Amino acid sequence: MRTFRNAALTALLTATALFTVDSAPVAAELDPMDPDDALTIGRKIGCSTVDGEAITYWWHGKAYSRRQGERDRLLFLVEGMNIRACSSVEDEQRGEGYKLVSREILLYKDPETGEVLSKWDNPWTGETVDVLHVANDPVNFTAYKIGRDGRPSTFRGDFLGDRWWQTNTFPLFYPNPLAGEYQQEIGGTYHATEMFNFLGDTESLLDPETTTAEVQVGWVRMSDWLPWMMMEGREGVIYMHTAGRKLDSFDDMSATMKAEIDQHYPEYVSPPPLDDPRRNETSWIYYQKIRDGERTAPDRD
Repeated sequence: MRTFRNAALTALLTATALFTVDSAPVAAELDPMDPDDALTIGRKIGCSTVDGEAITYWWHGKAYSRRQGERDRLLFLVEGMNIRACSSVEDEQRGEGYKLVSREILLYKDPETGEVLSKWDNPWTGETVDVLHVANDPVNFTAYKIGRDGRPSTFRGDFLGDRWWQTNTFPLFYPNPLAGEYQQEIGGTYHATEMFNFLGDTESLLDPETTTAEVQVGWVRMSDWLPWMMMEGREGVIYMHTAGRKLDSFDDMSATMKAEIDQHYPEYVSPPPLDDPRRNETSWIYYQKIRDGERTAPDRD
């Protein structure tokens, strides 16, 4: 009887020990409604929770014209990239947060051959113009636990099963940097809209142990004509429709983009410094700097 009891007790203790190991506490998923977790979720979508870790987004698609009374024209194939990194920051009023620093490229390519353009034949003016690709540096922003409206941050997106998605729309309407002093009188404002869809798998987003999330991105932009198109005030807009993703590695970009960076934009192999104090640059400000001689356009001859 004693032998049986000892054997039973040993079995019970062994089973209890196994159960304790197997049921060790598992870190809870990030809560999208909790301000601390929402900040982490936003950072995992945008970059990484590791300060200074470089993250690359890459996308491609098409650009069309839209004018009253005529069919939309396929103007260009477009291909873009953005390399970024984040760092932890803090604000007295808005609390903990992160700063994202980045620079980005958008290439305009021949719609038939896919070659990166150096010249473009304007079908409305008959003029051949120099193409100026986008090379915005920097494109930075900050996010905090407390939003600009003074409310705690939450994740503004949707979950369904093992997938999540988020839609962000940014209507832009501000003084055109290429216009003069009388923009309110003559309407010299820059008018555009940028539309983003971000989506990915729930597991990598909400797992507190992962440092970044798997993300796909859709990007649509509708804007005034590009300044280098020399449209001379003609009615109409240009719109772009693209899709892409956060890459596992910088090397996962296309051979075309990597060759462009190697030949014309060598600084784009890494993000700006984490403490970058510079004012953000738009494609129109970039054009202005080229036009005014403050910067030099890549030599493609």
